[in-house]
Amino acid sequence: MYRISEISVKLDGTEEDLKREAAARLKVAPDRIRACKLYKKSVDARKKNDVHFICTVDVDCGQNHSPQDPKITEAEPYRYELPVGKPREIRPVVVGFGPAGLFAALILAQAGQRPVVFERGSAVERRKEQVALFWKTGKLDTESNVQFGEGGAGTFSDGKLNTGTKDFRARKVLEEFVAAGAPQEILYLAKPHIGTDRLPGAVKNIRERIIALGGEVHFETCLQNILMKDGRVTGVEVKPRGGSSYTLDADRVILAVGHSARDTFEMLYSLKLPMEQKPFSVGARIEHPQELVSRSQYGSSAGHPALGAADYKLAVHLKNGRGVYTFCMCPGGQVVAAASEEGRLVTNGMSNFARNGRNANAALLVSVGPEDFGSGHPLAGVEFQRRLEEKAFQLGGGDYRAPVQRVEDFLRRVPSKKIGGCQPTYLPGVTPCGLDDCLPDFIADSMRQGILLMEHKLKGFSDPDALLTAVESRSSSPVRVLRGDGMQSVAVKGLYPCGEGAGYAGGIISAAVDGIKCAEQIVRGC
Repeated sequence: MYRISEISVKLDGTEEDLKREAAARLKVAPDRIRACKLYKKSVDARKKNDVHFICTVDVDCGQNHSPQDPKITEAEPYRYELPVGKPREIRPVVVGFGPAGLFAALILAQAGQRPVVFERGSAVERRKEQVALFWKTGKLDTESNVQFGEGGAGTFSDGKLNTGTKDFRARKVLEEFVAAGAPQEILYLAKPHIGTDRLPGAVKNIRERIIALGGEVHFETCLQNILMKDGRVTGVEVKPRGGSSYTLDADRVILAVGHSARDTFEMLYSLKLPMEQKPFSVGARIEHPQELVSRSQYGSSAGHPALGAADYKLAVHLKNGRGVYTFCMCPGGQVVAAASEEGRLVTNGMSNFARNGRNANAALLVSVGPEDFGSGHPLAGVEFQRRLEEKAFQLGGGDYRAPVQRVEDFLRRVPSKKIGGCQPTYLPGVTPCGLDDCLPDFIADSMRQGILLMEHKLKGFSDPDALLTAVESRSSSPVRVLRGDGMQSVAVKGLYPCGEGAGYAGGIISAAVDGIKCAEQIVRGC
Protein backbone atom coordinates (compact mmCIF):
# COMPACT_ATOMS: atom_id res chain seq x y z
CA MET A 1 0.00 0.00 0.00
CA TYR A 2 1.19 3.49 -0.86
CA ARG A 3 0.01 6.75 0.65
CA ILE A 4 -0.21 9.56 -1.92
CA SER A 5 -0.72 13.09 -0.60
CA GLU A 6 -1.79 16.40 -2.11
CA ILE A 7 -3.99 15.11 -4.90
CA SER A 8 -6.17 17.94 -6.25
CA VAL A 9 -9.76 16.98 -7.07
CA LYS A 10 -12.50 19.18 -8.55
CA LEU A 11 -15.73 19.67 -6.60
CA ASP A 12 -17.53 17.51 -9.15
CA GLY A 13 -14.75 14.93 -9.14
CA THR A 14 -15.56 11.24 -8.83
CA GLU A 15 -13.84 8.24 -7.27
CA GLU A 16 -12.68 7.31 -10.76
CA ASP A 17 -11.04 10.72 -11.15
CA LEU A 18 -9.20 10.17 -7.87
CA LYS A 19 -8.14 6.70 -8.97
CA ARG A 20 -6.82 7.97 -12.30
CA GLU A 21 -4.80 10.72 -10.60
CA ALA A 22 -3.34 8.20 -8.16
CA ALA A 23 -2.34 5.94 -11.05
CA ALA A 24 -0.68 8.86 -12.83
CA ARG A 25 1.31 9.73 -9.72
CA LEU A 26 2.44 6.11 -9.39
CA LYS A 27 3.10 5.94 -13.15
CA VAL A 28 0.96 2.85 -13.64
CA ALA A 29 -2.14 2.18 -15.73
CA PRO A 30 -5.45 2.93 -13.95
CA ASP A 31 -6.53 -0.71 -14.22
CA ARG A 32 -3.55 -1.67 -12.04
CA ILE A 33 -5.13 0.13 -9.08
CA ARG A 34 -6.78 -2.61 -7.04
CA ALA A 35 -7.88 -0.37 -4.15
CA CYS A 36 -7.97 3.37 -3.58
CA LYS A 37 -9.14 4.57 -0.18
CA LEU A 38 -9.42 8.12 1.15
CA TYR A 39 -7.12 8.81 4.08
CA LYS A 40 -7.58 12.60 4.32
CA LYS A 41 -9.80 15.12 2.55
CA SER A 42 -9.95 18.89 2.96
CA VAL A 43 -11.26 21.94 1.11
CA ASP A 44 -8.81 24.33 -0.52
CA ALA A 45 -10.59 27.68 -0.81
CA ARG A 46 -7.58 29.97 -0.95
CA LYS A 47 -8.58 31.02 -4.48
CA LYS A 48 -12.30 31.78 -4.61
CA ASN A 49 -12.39 31.11 -8.35
CA ASP A 50 -10.84 27.67 -7.90
CA VAL A 51 -12.31 25.96 -4.84
CA HIS A 52 -11.40 22.28 -4.84
CA PHE A 53 -10.51 19.34 -2.62
CA ILE A 54 -7.05 18.22 -1.53
CA CYS A 55 -6.91 14.49 -0.87
CA THR A 56 -4.55 11.90 0.53
CA VAL A 57 -5.26 8.32 -0.53
CA ASP A 58 -4.00 4.85 0.31
CA VAL A 59 -3.50 2.84 -2.88
CA ASP A 60 -2.85 -0.81 -3.64
CA CYS A 61 -1.48 -1.22 -7.14
CA GLY A 62 -0.51 -4.87 -6.83
CA GLN A 63 3.20 -4.36 -7.24
CA ASN A 64 6.19 -2.88 -5.47
CA HIS A 65 7.41 0.53 -6.56
CA SER A 66 10.25 2.81 -5.65
CA PRO A 67 8.64 6.15 -6.53
CA GLN A 68 10.89 9.18 -6.36
CA ASP A 69 8.00 11.43 -5.39
CA PRO A 70 8.37 12.65 -1.75
CA LYS A 71 4.58 12.83 -1.56
CA ILE A 72 4.34 9.06 -1.98
CA THR A 73 5.16 6.93 1.04
CA GLU A 74 4.38 3.45 2.28
CA ALA A 75 1.03 3.34 4.05
CA GLU A 76 1.27 1.93 7.54
CA PRO A 77 -2.02 0.40 8.72
CA TYR A 78 -3.22 1.86 12.02
CA ARG A 79 -3.28 -0.44 15.00
CA TYR A 80 -3.92 0.43 18.63
CA GLU A 81 -2.41 -2.02 21.10
CA LEU A 82 -4.51 -2.40 24.22
CA PRO A 83 -2.49 -2.12 27.44
CA VAL A 84 -1.90 -5.46 29.13
CA GLY A 85 -2.36 -6.10 32.83
CA LYS A 86 -4.08 -8.45 35.24
CA PRO A 87 -7.67 -7.60 36.22
CA ARG A 88 -7.55 -5.61 39.44
CA GLU A 89 -9.01 -7.14 42.58
CA ILE A 90 -10.66 -3.79 43.37
CA ARG A 91 -12.47 -2.50 40.32
CA PRO A 92 -11.37 0.92 38.99
CA VAL A 93 -13.85 3.78 39.30
CA VAL A 94 -14.53 6.43 36.66
CA VAL A 95 -16.31 9.61 37.78
CA GLY A 96 -17.90 11.48 34.87
CA PHE A 97 -19.07 10.11 31.54
CA GLY A 98 -18.11 12.80 29.04
CA PRO A 99 -15.49 12.01 26.37
CA ALA A 100 -12.67 11.52 28.91
CA GLY A 101 -14.67 9.23 31.18
CA LEU A 102 -16.34 7.44 28.28
CA PHE A 103 -13.07 6.43 26.63
CA ALA A 104 -11.30 5.75 29.92
CA ALA A 105 -14.08 3.31 30.78
CA LEU A 106 -14.00 1.78 27.29
CA ILE A 107 -10.27 1.05 27.44
CA LEU A 108 -10.56 -0.33 30.96
CA ALA A 109 -13.42 -2.56 29.85
CA GLN A 110 -11.61 -3.73 26.72
CA ALA A 111 -8.60 -4.59 28.92
CA GLY A 112 -10.76 -6.72 31.19
CA GLN A 113 -10.81 -4.34 34.17
CA ARG A 114 -14.63 -4.12 34.59
CA PRO A 115 -14.82 -0.40 35.52
CA VAL A 116 -17.56 1.17 37.63
CA VAL A 117 -18.76 4.50 36.23
CA PHE A 118 -20.67 7.22 38.09
CA GLU A 119 -22.31 10.06 36.16
CA ARG A 120 -24.33 12.78 37.89
CA GLY A 121 -26.54 13.41 34.84
CA SER A 122 -28.93 11.14 33.00
CA ALA A 123 -28.43 8.59 30.25
CA VAL A 124 -28.34 10.32 26.89
CA GLU A 125 -31.88 9.26 25.93
CA ARG A 126 -33.37 10.86 29.04
CA ARG A 127 -30.95 13.76 28.91
CA LYS A 128 -32.16 14.79 25.45
CA GLU A 129 -35.70 15.11 26.85
CA GLN A 130 -34.51 17.20 29.81
CA VAL A 131 -32.53 19.57 27.59
CA ALA A 132 -35.42 19.93 25.13
CA LEU A 133 -37.75 20.82 28.02
CA PHE A 134 -35.33 23.50 29.25
CA TRP A 135 -35.04 25.05 25.80
CA LYS A 136 -38.83 25.08 25.42
CA THR A 137 -39.90 26.24 28.88
CA GLY A 138 -36.85 27.60 30.71
CA LYS A 139 -37.23 24.88 33.35
CA LEU A 140 -33.63 23.94 34.25
CA ASP A 141 -32.57 20.59 35.67
CA THR A 142 -29.35 21.44 37.53
CA GLU A 143 -28.16 17.82 37.55
CA SER A 144 -28.81 16.87 33.92
CA ASN A 145 -28.48 19.51 31.23
CA VAL A 146 -26.19 20.66 28.40
CA GLN A 147 -23.19 20.46 30.75
CA PHE A 148 -24.00 17.31 32.78
CA GLY A 149 -25.01 13.87 31.56
CA GLU A 150 -23.88 11.02 29.37
CA GLY A 151 -21.56 12.24 26.61
CA GLY A 152 -20.63 15.48 28.38
CA ALA A 153 -21.01 19.02 27.09
CA GLY A 154 -19.81 17.98 23.62
CA THR A 155 -23.01 16.00 23.05
CA PHE A 156 -24.85 19.29 22.52
CA SER A 157 -22.20 21.08 20.48
CA ASP A 158 -21.95 19.50 17.02
CA GLY A 159 -19.75 16.55 17.86
CA LYS A 160 -16.74 18.33 16.38
CA LEU A 161 -13.76 16.01 16.26
CA ASN A 162 -11.10 18.27 14.75
CA THR A 163 -8.15 18.61 17.09
CA GLY A 164 -4.63 19.91 17.32
CA THR A 165 -3.38 16.84 19.14
CA LYS A 166 -0.94 14.63 17.24
CA ASP A 167 -1.35 11.75 19.68
CA PHE A 168 -1.76 8.44 17.85
CA ARG A 169 -4.64 7.55 20.17
CA ALA A 170 -6.84 10.09 18.37
CA ARG A 171 -7.32 7.57 15.58
CA LYS A 172 -8.52 5.01 18.14
CA VAL A 173 -11.20 7.49 19.23
CA LEU A 174 -12.39 8.02 15.65
CA GLU A 175 -12.47 4.29 14.91
CA GLU A 176 -14.48 3.56 18.06
CA PHE A 177 -17.00 6.24 17.13
CA VAL A 178 -17.38 4.72 13.65
CA ALA A 179 -17.80 1.26 15.17
CA ALA A 180 -20.54 2.78 17.34
CA GLY A 181 -22.43 4.14 14.33
CA ALA A 182 -20.83 7.49 13.56
CA PRO A 183 -20.40 8.40 9.87
CA GLN A 184 -17.46 6.71 8.16
CA GLU A 185 -16.29 10.06 6.80
CA ILE A 186 -14.97 11.17 10.19
CA LEU A 187 -11.97 8.90 9.50
CA TYR A 188 -10.75 11.04 6.61
CA LEU A 189 -12.29 14.52 6.74
CA ALA A 190 -9.85 17.20 7.88
CA LYS A 191 -12.61 18.73 10.03
CA PRO A 192 -14.74 15.76 11.07
CA HIS A 193 -17.99 16.08 12.96
CA ILE A 194 -20.76 13.71 13.97
CA GLY A 195 -23.57 16.17 14.62
CA THR A 196 -25.68 16.72 17.72
CA ASP A 197 -28.43 14.56 16.23
CA ARG A 198 -26.17 11.53 15.66
CA LEU A 199 -23.70 11.73 18.52
CA PRO A 200 -26.13 10.52 21.24
CA GLY A 201 -26.65 7.23 19.42
CA ALA A 202 -22.91 6.64 19.12
CA VAL A 203 -22.38 7.48 22.81
CA LYS A 204 -25.16 5.08 23.83
CA ASN A 205 -23.63 2.28 21.76
CA ILE A 206 -20.22 2.77 23.40
CA ARG A 207 -21.89 2.64 26.81
CA GLU A 208 -23.61 -0.62 25.91
CA ARG A 209 -20.29 -2.07 24.79
CA ILE A 210 -18.67 -1.12 28.12
CA ILE A 211 -21.49 -2.89 29.97
CA ALA A 212 -21.24 -5.95 27.71
CA LEU A 213 -17.54 -6.18 28.60
CA GLY A 214 -18.32 -6.28 32.32
CA GLY A 215 -18.45 -2.60 33.22
CA GLU A 216 -21.15 -0.85 35.22
CA VAL A 217 -22.62 2.60 34.54
CA HIS A 218 -24.60 4.39 37.25
CA PHE A 219 -26.47 7.47 36.04
CA GLU A 220 -27.94 10.25 38.19
CA THR A 221 -25.33 9.45 40.84
CA CYS A 222 -23.15 12.32 42.03
CA LEU A 223 -19.71 12.17 43.65
CA GLN A 224 -19.88 13.47 47.23
CA ASN A 225 -16.43 12.71 48.59
CA ILE A 226 -13.13 11.01 47.85
CA LEU A 227 -11.93 8.79 50.67
CA MET A 228 -8.19 8.78 51.36
CA LYS A 229 -5.71 7.36 53.82
CA ASP A 230 -1.96 7.93 54.04
CA GLY A 231 -1.92 9.79 50.73
CA ARG A 232 -3.79 7.10 48.79
CA VAL A 233 -7.34 6.75 47.50
CA THR A 234 -9.37 4.20 49.43
CA GLY A 235 -12.86 4.80 48.08
CA VAL A 236 -15.55 7.18 46.90
CA GLU A 237 -18.79 8.38 48.44
CA VAL A 238 -21.62 8.83 45.94
CA LYS A 239 -25.26 9.81 46.16
CA PRO A 240 -27.98 8.60 43.76
CA ARG A 241 -30.59 11.18 42.85
CA GLY A 242 -33.36 10.99 45.40
CA GLY A 243 -31.51 8.34 47.41
CA SER A 244 -29.03 8.02 50.25
CA SER A 245 -25.28 8.31 49.85
CA TYR A 246 -23.08 5.23 50.05
CA THR A 247 -19.40 4.39 49.78
CA LEU A 248 -17.51 2.10 47.43
CA ASP A 249 -13.98 0.81 47.98
CA ALA A 250 -11.64 2.03 45.25
CA ASP A 251 -7.86 2.29 44.94
CA ARG A 252 -7.91 3.71 41.39
CA VAL A 253 -10.25 6.60 40.56
CA ILE A 254 -10.32 8.53 37.29
CA LEU A 255 -11.75 11.98 37.95
CA ALA A 256 -13.27 13.10 34.63
CA VAL A 257 -15.95 15.49 35.85
CA GLY A 258 -15.92 18.14 33.10
CA HIS A 259 -15.30 21.88 33.18
CA SER A 260 -18.61 22.81 34.83
CA ALA A 261 -18.52 20.59 37.94
CA ARG A 262 -18.07 23.55 40.24
CA ASP A 263 -19.37 21.83 43.35
CA THR A 264 -16.86 19.05 42.74
CA PHE A 265 -14.05 21.60 42.45
CA GLU A 266 -15.16 23.02 45.80
CA MET A 267 -15.12 19.54 47.34
CA LEU A 268 -11.61 18.91 46.00
CA TYR A 269 -10.47 22.22 47.44
CA SER A 270 -11.91 21.28 50.85
CA LEU A 271 -9.85 18.08 50.67
CA LYS A 272 -6.76 20.25 50.12
CA LEU A 273 -6.13 18.61 46.75
CA PRO A 274 -3.46 20.66 44.94
CA MET A 275 -5.07 22.78 42.24
CA GLU A 276 -4.40 26.11 40.59
CA GLN A 277 -6.05 28.83 38.55
CA LYS A 278 -5.98 28.30 34.79
CA PRO A 279 -6.42 30.86 31.99
CA PHE A 280 -9.51 30.48 29.85
CA SER A 281 -11.66 32.71 27.62
CA VAL A 282 -15.04 34.42 27.78
CA GLY A 283 -17.23 36.41 25.43
CA ALA A 284 -20.43 35.83 23.46
CA ARG A 285 -21.82 33.86 20.55
CA ILE A 286 -21.75 35.69 17.21
CA GLU A 287 -24.38 34.66 14.68
CA HIS A 288 -24.56 35.32 10.92
CA PRO A 289 -26.73 34.03 8.11
CA GLN A 290 -25.00 30.87 6.88
CA GLU A 291 -25.32 32.10 3.29
CA LEU A 292 -23.12 35.11 4.15
CA VAL A 293 -20.39 32.88 5.60
CA SER A 294 -20.47 30.38 2.74
CA ARG A 295 -20.34 33.14 0.12
CA SER A 296 -17.42 34.81 1.87
CA GLN A 297 -15.48 31.55 2.13
CA TYR A 298 -16.35 29.85 -1.16
CA GLY A 299 -17.24 32.69 -3.52
CA SER A 300 -19.28 31.53 -6.51
CA SER A 301 -18.87 27.91 -5.39
CA ALA A 302 -21.03 28.57 -2.31
CA GLY A 303 -24.00 26.23 -2.27
CA HIS A 304 -22.25 23.46 -4.18
CA PRO A 305 -23.62 20.17 -2.78
CA ALA A 306 -20.13 18.74 -2.37
CA LEU A 307 -19.10 21.56 -0.05
CA GLY A 308 -21.95 21.96 2.39
CA ALA A 309 -22.03 24.85 4.86
CA ALA A 310 -18.74 26.75 5.18
CA ASP A 311 -16.98 27.21 8.48
CA TYR A 312 -14.26 29.55 9.71
CA LYS A 313 -11.63 29.89 12.42
CA LEU A 314 -10.34 33.37 13.16
CA ALA A 315 -7.84 34.78 15.64
CA VAL A 316 -6.25 38.18 16.21
CA HIS A 317 -3.80 39.56 18.75
CA LEU A 318 -4.56 43.03 20.10
CA LYS A 319 -2.16 45.76 21.12
CA ASN A 320 -3.48 45.47 24.68
CA GLY A 321 -1.99 41.98 24.82
CA ARG A 322 -5.33 40.17 24.65
CA GLY A 323 -6.08 37.42 22.21
CA VAL A 324 -9.49 37.41 20.52
CA TYR A 325 -10.57 34.34 18.58
CA THR A 326 -13.51 32.29 17.39
CA PHE A 327 -14.12 28.89 18.91
CA CYS A 328 -16.52 25.98 18.45
CA MET A 329 -17.84 27.33 15.14
CA CYS A 330 -21.15 25.71 14.21
CA PRO A 331 -22.08 25.92 10.51
CA GLY A 332 -25.82 25.80 9.84
CA GLY A 333 -26.40 25.52 13.57
CA GLN A 334 -28.01 27.27 16.49
CA VAL A 335 -27.06 29.07 19.68
CA VAL A 336 -28.19 27.05 22.69
CA ALA A 337 -28.97 27.65 26.35
CA ALA A 338 -26.27 25.82 28.32
CA ALA A 339 -26.83 26.83 31.95
CA SER A 340 -26.16 24.37 34.76
CA GLU A 341 -26.90 26.59 37.77
CA GLU A 342 -30.06 28.46 38.76
CA GLY A 343 -29.93 32.19 38.14
CA ARG A 344 -26.96 32.01 35.79
CA LEU A 345 -27.10 32.14 31.99
CA VAL A 346 -24.64 30.40 29.67
CA THR A 347 -24.61 30.03 25.89
CA ASN A 348 -23.07 27.43 23.60
CA GLY A 349 -23.51 26.42 19.97
CA MET A 350 -24.45 23.25 18.14
CA SER A 351 -25.14 21.84 14.67
CA ASN A 352 -26.83 18.72 13.43
CA PHE A 353 -24.97 16.44 11.04
CA ALA A 354 -26.53 18.04 7.94
CA ARG A 355 -25.59 21.56 9.12
CA ASN A 356 -28.56 22.87 7.17
CA GLY A 357 -29.82 25.55 9.54
CA ARG A 358 -30.24 29.14 8.36
CA ASN A 359 -27.51 30.61 10.59
CA ALA A 360 -23.87 30.04 11.44
CA ASN A 361 -22.57 30.78 14.92
CA ALA A 362 -19.31 30.73 16.84
CA ALA A 363 -18.02 31.77 20.21
CA LEU A 364 -16.24 35.13 20.01
CA LEU A 365 -13.84 34.93 22.92
CA VAL A 366 -11.33 37.06 24.77
CA SER A 367 -8.51 35.47 26.74
CA VAL A 368 -8.58 36.00 30.51
CA GLY A 369 -6.15 34.92 33.20
CA PRO A 370 -5.44 35.03 36.93
CA GLU A 371 -4.67 38.75 36.77
CA ASP A 372 -8.34 39.32 35.87
CA PHE A 373 -9.92 37.19 38.58
CA GLY A 374 -9.41 39.57 41.49
CA SER A 375 -8.10 36.91 43.85
CA GLY A 376 -5.35 34.33 44.20
CA HIS A 377 -7.82 31.66 45.34
CA PRO A 378 -7.64 28.52 43.16
CA LEU A 379 -11.37 28.82 42.41
CA ALA A 380 -11.34 32.55 41.64
CA GLY A 381 -11.87 31.77 37.94
CA VAL A 382 -15.10 29.96 38.82
CA GLU A 383 -16.37 33.03 40.65
CA PHE A 384 -15.34 35.22 37.71
CA GLN A 385 -17.50 33.04 35.43
CA ARG A 386 -20.41 33.12 37.85
CA ARG A 387 -20.44 36.92 38.05
CA LEU A 388 -20.71 37.19 34.27
CA GLU A 389 -23.42 34.53 34.10
CA GLU A 390 -25.49 36.21 36.82
CA LYS A 391 -25.35 39.56 35.03
CA ALA A 392 -26.36 37.92 31.72
CA PHE A 393 -29.27 36.16 33.45
CA GLN A 394 -30.55 39.43 34.93
CA LEU A 395 -30.03 41.38 31.70
CA GLY A 396 -31.98 38.80 29.74
CA GLY A 397 -34.99 39.14 32.02
CA GLY A 398 -34.39 36.54 34.71
CA ASP A 399 -36.04 33.60 32.94
CA TYR A 400 -33.17 32.23 30.79
CA ARG A 401 -33.95 34.48 27.86
CA ALA A 402 -30.54 35.58 26.59
CA PRO A 403 -29.35 39.18 26.17
CA VAL A 404 -28.60 39.92 22.50
CA GLN A 405 -27.27 42.90 20.56
CA ARG A 406 -26.80 43.68 16.88
CA VAL A 407 -23.13 43.99 15.95
CA GLU A 408 -23.61 47.51 14.57
CA ASP A 409 -25.15 48.61 17.88
CA PHE A 410 -22.44 46.84 19.87
CA LEU A 411 -19.70 48.61 17.90
CA ARG A 412 -21.43 51.95 18.46
CA ARG A 413 -22.11 51.19 22.15
CA VAL A 414 -25.85 51.68 21.62
CA PRO A 415 -28.32 49.20 23.18
CA SER A 416 -30.33 47.28 20.58
CA LYS A 417 -34.06 47.92 20.56
CA LYS A 418 -34.94 45.29 17.96
CA ILE A 419 -33.50 42.44 15.91
CA GLY A 420 -32.36 42.99 12.32
CA GLY A 421 -32.04 40.64 9.37
CA CYS A 422 -30.25 37.89 11.31
CA GLN A 423 -32.93 36.17 13.36
CA PRO A 424 -31.77 34.58 16.63
CA THR A 425 -31.85 30.81 17.06
CA TYR A 426 -31.48 30.76 20.86
CA LEU A 427 -34.29 29.22 22.90
CA PRO A 428 -36.22 29.90 25.11
CA GLY A 429 -35.95 33.43 23.71
CA VAL A 430 -33.88 36.63 23.61
CA THR A 431 -33.95 40.19 24.95
CA PRO A 432 -32.44 42.99 22.82
CA CYS A 433 -30.20 45.17 24.99
CA GLY A 434 -26.64 46.40 25.41
CA LEU A 435 -24.06 43.75 26.27
CA ASP A 436 -21.84 46.31 27.98
CA ASP A 437 -24.23 45.90 30.91
CA CYS A 438 -23.05 42.31 31.49
CA LEU A 439 -19.52 42.22 30.10
CA PRO A 440 -16.50 43.90 31.73
CA ASP A 441 -15.12 46.83 29.73
CA PHE A 442 -11.88 45.06 28.84
CA ILE A 443 -13.78 42.11 27.37
CA ALA A 444 -16.35 44.18 25.45
CA ASP A 445 -13.71 46.57 24.09
CA SER A 446 -11.48 43.67 23.04
CA MET A 447 -14.41 42.03 21.27
CA ARG A 448 -15.10 45.27 19.39
CA GLN A 449 -11.51 45.49 18.21
CA GLY A 450 -11.56 41.80 17.31
CA ILE A 451 -14.71 42.09 15.21
CA LEU A 452 -13.25 44.92 13.13
CA LEU A 453 -9.97 43.08 12.57
CA MET A 454 -11.72 39.82 11.71
CA GLU A 455 -13.71 41.63 9.03
CA HIS A 456 -10.45 41.80 7.05
CA LYS A 457 -10.20 38.00 7.26
CA LEU A 458 -13.86 37.12 6.67
CA LYS A 459 -15.90 39.61 4.66
CA GLY A 460 -19.20 40.21 6.39
CA PHE A 461 -18.03 39.27 9.87
CA SER A 462 -18.90 42.79 11.10
CA ASP A 463 -22.23 42.80 9.25
CA PRO A 464 -24.52 45.33 11.00
CA ASP A 465 -27.28 42.76 11.58
CA ALA A 466 -25.01 39.99 12.84
CA LEU A 467 -26.08 39.09 16.34
CA LEU A 468 -24.18 38.71 19.61
CA THR A 469 -25.70 36.49 22.32
CA ALA A 470 -24.20 36.55 25.82
CA VAL A 471 -22.59 35.11 27.72
CA GLU A 472 -20.13 32.41 26.57
CA SER A 473 -18.22 31.56 29.74
CA ARG A 474 -17.49 27.82 29.62
CA SER A 475 -14.89 27.64 26.87
CA SER A 476 -12.60 25.58 29.10
CA SER A 477 -11.97 24.75 32.73
CA PRO A 478 -11.00 27.63 35.02
CA VAL A 479 -8.90 25.31 37.19
CA ARG A 480 -6.16 22.72 36.85
CA VAL A 481 -6.02 19.81 39.27
CA LEU A 482 -2.31 19.14 39.51
CA ARG A 483 -0.99 15.73 38.55
CA GLY A 484 2.48 14.24 38.33
CA ASP A 485 4.01 10.84 37.67
CA GLY A 486 1.73 8.29 36.08
CA MET A 487 -0.95 10.98 35.52
CA GLN A 488 -1.88 10.79 39.21
CA SER A 489 -2.57 13.64 41.60
CA VAL A 490 0.65 15.07 43.00
CA ALA A 491 -0.76 14.51 46.50
CA VAL A 492 -2.97 11.42 46.27
CA LYS A 493 -1.85 8.13 44.76
CA GLY A 494 -4.49 6.33 42.78
CA LEU A 495 -6.39 9.52 41.86
CA TYR A 496 -6.21 10.46 38.16
CA PRO A 497 -7.40 14.01 37.37
CA CYS A 498 -8.48 13.66 33.76
CA GLY A 499 -9.80 15.50 30.74
CA GLU A 500 -11.13 18.99 30.26
CA GLY A 501 -12.46 19.54 33.78
CA ALA A 502 -9.09 18.80 35.33
CA GLY A 503 -7.44 21.23 32.92
CA TYR A 504 -5.72 18.77 30.58
CA ALA A 505 -7.82 18.84 27.41
CA GLY A 506 -9.86 21.13 25.19
CA GLY A 507 -12.40 19.29 23.05
CA ILE A 508 -13.88 15.85 22.45
CA ILE A 509 -10.81 14.23 20.92
CA SER A 510 -8.20 15.60 23.32
CA ALA A 511 -10.40 14.75 26.31
CA ALA A 512 -10.99 11.22 25.01
CA VAL A 513 -7.25 10.75 24.43
CA ASP A 514 -6.53 11.92 27.98
CA GLY A 515 -9.04 9.39 29.26
CA ILE A 516 -7.35 6.63 27.28
CA LYS A 517 -3.94 7.58 28.71
CA CYS A 518 -5.23 7.49 32.28
CA ALA A 519 -6.84 4.09 31.68
CA GLU A 520 -3.58 2.76 30.25
CA GLN A 521 -1.75 3.76 33.42
CA ILE A 522 -4.24 1.86 35.56
CA VAL A 523 -4.12 -1.29 33.44
CA ARG A 524 -0.33 -1.30 33.58
CA GLY A 525 -0.42 -1.08 37.35
CA CYS A 526 0.62 2.54 37.85
